[in-house]
Amino acid sequence: MLVTLILFALLLSMPGAAAAQGWEVYLSQQDHFSVNFPGQPEITETTWRSQLGYTLPARVYSAERGRTSFSVRVVDYTSLEEQGIARWKECPSGNSQCRDGGETIGPGYWKQDERGAIVYAVSTYLKRPFQVTDYAWDWQDMVEGHGLQMQGDGMRTFVYIAMHKRKLYILEASAPENEPEPGLFTQSLRWLDEDGKRIRYTETIYSNSYHGLGVYEEPEYRASELE
Repeated sequence: MLVTLILFALLLSMPGAAAAQGWEVYLSQQDHFSVNFPGQPEITETTWRSQLGYTLPARVYSAERGRTSFSVRVVDYTSLEEQGIARWKECPSGNSQCRDGGETIGPGYWKQDERGAIVYAVSTYLKRPFQVTDYAWDWQDMVEGHGLQMQGDGMRTFVYIAMHKRKLYILEASAPENEPEPGLFTQSLRWLDEDGKRIRYTETIYSNSYHGLGVYEEPEYRASELE
C-alpha cells in the first residue's frame, strides 16, 4: 500500500500532472477542516441519527472523479446536551435514561452517546457486506481517530473517522480495485482554527471524550498557514 501511495504522489508531483488531475485544497471555515478534493465538492445539508437515537444536524461534502468517489460527513454534536436534558425530563418512570447520569453519563445518557460517536460510526461500516482489510486507531495532526479499509463489489474503500471540538468527521473514499488506492484523500485531513489556520497539537493527543467534553483543558497547539 505504501509503495502505491508513494508512486501516486510522485505522479501528481510531475510537471503538469497536478493541474491535469485537478486536485485542490478545499477549506471549510464553517466546519473548520481542510481536505484535498478533485475540484469543488457538492455540499448537502442532512441529519445523523446517533447511537441512542438523537437527531443531529450534519453536512456532507462530496465529489467524484471517474468511478472514484470522495466524501466528508460532518456531524455537529453541540445540541446533544440540550436534547439529552429534554429526553431526561420527559422519559417515563422506570426508564434507565430517566436517571440524571451526573458528570459521567449526563441526562439522557448524552455524554455516553457522544463518547461513543466514533465507534458507532465505525460500526455502521462493519455492518456492510464487505471484507475488512485493515482497522486501526490513528491520528491526524494529533487528533485521535479510527482508520478502516474494506473491499467488496470490485471496490476498495478507505474510511477515516475522528472527532474534534464536538464535531464528528467521517471521510470516505471508494475506488475500483484496479485503480490507485484512495488513501491520499483520507490522509489529507487538516484541522482549522477560527482564523482558518491549520492546527497541530503539540503537548498531547486531542481526544473529544476528554477535551471536547471539558474533562481536561484543550492541549496547546501551533497554528500555521495552509500549504
